[in-house]
Amino acid sequence: MSNCTKQVLQQTFRDESIGRRGVFGFFYCVIASLASLNVLIGSLEASPWIAIDTEADSLHAYPEKVCLIQISHAGGDELIDPLAKLDLNPLWVALQKRLLVFHGADYDLRMLRRGYGFIPNLVFDTMIAARLLGELQFGLSHLVEKFLGVQLEKGPQKMNWALRPLSERMEVYARNDTRHLRNLSNLLTDQLIAKGRLGWHQETCARLIRDCARPDVVDLEVHWRVKGTDRLERRAQAMVRELFYWREQEAIAANLPPYFTMSHELMTRVAEAADAGKDFESLLPTRYSSARRKGVENAISRALALPRSGWPIKRWQAGSSPSFTEQQRFEELKAIRDSVASEQGIDPTLIASKAMLSQLAQKGEESESGLLPWQAGLLLDTRSKGV
Repeated sequence: MSNCTKQVLQQTFRDESIGRRGVFGFFYCVIASLASLNVLIGSLEASPWIAIDTEADSLHAYPEKVCLIQISHAGGDELIDPLAKLDLNPLWVALQKRLLVFHGADYDLRMLRRGYGFIPNLVFDTMIAARLLGELQFGLSHLVEKFLGVQLEKGPQKMNWALRPLSERMEVYARNDTRHLRNLSNLLTDQLIAKGRLGWHQETCARLIRDCARPDVVDLEVHWRVKGTDRLERRAQAMVRELFYWREQEAIAANLPPYFTMSHELMTRVAEAADAGKDFESLLPTRYSSARRKGVENAISRALALPRSGWPIKRWQAGSSPSFTEQQRFEELKAIRDSVASEQGIDPTLIASKAMLSQLAQKGEESESGLLPWQAGLLLDTRSKGV
């Protein structure tokens, strides 16, 4: 039993923990002090395995942030409060060289890299493992029930994970996200070995780490283009661009997602009306303050003051069409991919996406580097054998 996870009913909480009385007369606590964190780190260093997950707030805050870190280890299940302004660097140092078990690690790894610069060395992703084994339903609840016989509550939906204290239900849900990952990963590993696919999984997880470690690159010509922008005239697109960056500032100031300030649809309608010389102010929500209305007017004015050379360039709606030969190669590769995937009992896109097939059809062997060794073995080796 973990020192922090459950404490008997009569025990008084220490000041460094945020706690509440849980089910069966136990206390749950969230690690919110350096002292408690150091105790956990000591336990992690002695643990033969570590499972991890995060909860972020993308609905109630902007920019989105990590609000909770869940860790299970040999000593128990712990919750860490990253909003308590702790120095988490010692935690990342302790985790960096370890094999970490995740379920659907992509989002978590990107959030941890953006927020803390953390990039793990080794990851075992139970979702990827399940997909490589041919599981059609690979959500955590389904896998835990199928492989471990444990039913998990679906949990709170669209909850604000930045609220403190967490409700008892939220705490239980959060702990369940990592509590069963070790046992699940053991069973999935056995099946991967039995099917000769453990190497597939290791290669795929290594690429996942590499992909998530890449810095976010913002294409300033694309970043502001919301749905419906491409149909607008160039000056109206300039208005959308100004409204987009105004909206970003408003969202950060209000600590709410941009959509709550102004929807994509409203941005395009306002820009279209202003470009046509029509009244756009009547389109704005009545809840807008005078300052916010002034912000919209200023954004439109900035766009109107731009010379034609400062307007965005319209993008073509469709890319270049493949040649007849390239289309033939694509269909050949797709047929091979689908046949091999059917034989292996896995989703064809695990072998190669449509975009990758198109790239291979257009550029040939020079695009092979985009495939992992196990993918190239299934797709290109099969093709070379004329199967």
